[in-house]
Amino acid sequence: MIAIVKSTALHGLDGQVVEVEVDVSNGLPSFDIVGLPDASVRESKDRVRAAIKNSGLEFPVKRITVNLAPADLKKEGPIYDLPIAVGILAATAQLTPEQYGRFAYLGELSLNGSLRSVAGALPNVLAAVGASMNEIIVPRENAAEAALVEGAAIFPAGSLAELTGFLRGENEIAPYVLDLAGYMSSAGADWPDFTDVKGQHTARRSLEVAAAGSHNLIMFGSPGSGKTMLARRLPGILPDMTFQESIETTKIYSLAGLLTPDIPLVTRRPFRAPHHTASTIGIVGGGRIPRPGEISLAHHGILFLDEMPEFQKDALEALRQPLEDGVVTISRATISLTYPARLMLVGALNPCPCGYLGDTLRECVCTPHQVQRYISRLSGPLLDRIDICIEVPRLPYEEINSGRKPESSSSIKKRVEAARERQRKRFRDEAQRNARSQAPTCNARMGPKEVRRLCKMTKGARALFQSAFKKLALSARSHDKILKVSRTIADLEGSELINESHLAEAIQYRSLDRIYSYY
Repeated sequence: MIAIVKSTALHGLDGQVVEVEVDVSNGLPSFDIVGLPDASVRESKDRVRAAIKNSGLEFPVKRITVNLAPADLKKEGPIYDLPIAVGILAATAQLTPEQYGRFAYLGELSLNGSLRSVAGALPNVLAAVGASMNEIIVPRENAAEAALVEGAAIFPAGSLAELTGFLRGENEIAPYVLDLAGYMSSAGADWPDFTDVKGQHTARRSLEVAAAGSHNLIMFGSPGSGKTMLARRLPGILPDMTFQESIETTKIYSLAGLLTPDIPLVTRRPFRAPHHTASTIGIVGGGRIPRPGEISLAHHGILFLDEMPEFQKDALEALRQPLEDGVVTISRATISLTYPARLMLVGALNPCPCGYLGDTLRECVCTPHQVQRYISRLSGPLLDRIDICIEVPRLPYEEINSGRKPESSSSIKKRVEAARERQRKRFRDEAQRNARSQAPTCNARMGPKEVRRLCKMTKGARALFQSAFKKLALSARSHDKILKVSRTIADLEGSELINESHLAEAIQYRSLDRIYSYY
């Protein structure tokens, strides 16, 4: 007898329906799984056999063949344990088509028949609902995550025995009801506050500008000057995530298996700070079974690279495409996957290996060759994609122990949110005038057309920009990035036109040659 049970498979973050076809026939006892299964799928036959027996159900001593269709799509992970078990029960007449046929199934089985959570529940449920399968059986631990999908009826099961009883009408499993408002209200979680930062007025201002326009930023200076401290306070002044941004980020975290039952929705902007010894695959993503890397896990958030020149050269160069396009593409011989990567890159570095080149109190012990080799790890094309570059100097004793209370993150955040709202309104109006469905969300995401139309300068600003462009030998990309930062500075002041002071401040932030000013 043949039974067909519905499930899903993922290709990156996109999914499609998989039909689990189970045939139970007479012959020598065997259990075969076909349809491009990986090792974890092939091992499911042992888990399914033990789970069915230990749930008080009958496991057939016959020839069992399971086909995962379409057969040319790679099947990965233990999510097929549950649909295979349901298919065997259906093929042996322990379940009828009317009982099991309307559901899609996801879940890993333990040997005692209980259901374990699986990675990627959210994108899998999205794929099922996209194929008009709105009733989905998932493990109880995945229920809150799966219920984020609009239009999905999620039935959480704790064990195979409980599920079988529900399908037979012997017990009840109520659809899971998600308290979405409660999860979204937790978005304002505590971050370190800028009131802890003494002095560093230029650095604080540059971080405010970066947050207002989602601009990439690099800080350099002596060890202990406060670069890491400043970076860790940047998320506290970013606008709260929208629901759409939360869903997009949650899909990535779901696929990476980083969600927990009590926190099924990512409501805080990610702040990813990998160690400089992280591998290129860890930063970019990939592996034998391709998974998102730190670049994608920082989607709609911040990727902080402390000691930036110490990272592998390949990992740093791999940042160039995501910073430009907002996606990262992982290509292998048999597969090519694309993950979203709309992020703010924040880097921190010392001016030399010992860290004290140009320091006013300590002498540098590095040779010129060591210094040049250290800083050359950051290539020109990568630095050209950085909007803001600032020096974070050593603080004097008087500044550290001054009685002045620095401005708090909450007051800075209000200005940032006001500037973001001006940007959103401008982009909405621009999209309506040009009949476009897609519009940028912040100044850093503007394309060349938006830069030309929306970055209007005064006459004095145009003359200043022309002079600076020639003297600093700026590239076309640098030209646009300076205009984007100028537009953000003008938005913070509520100005529709970019004037000389806005442009001068943006040019000051763009002076990447200051990194090399000591050499």
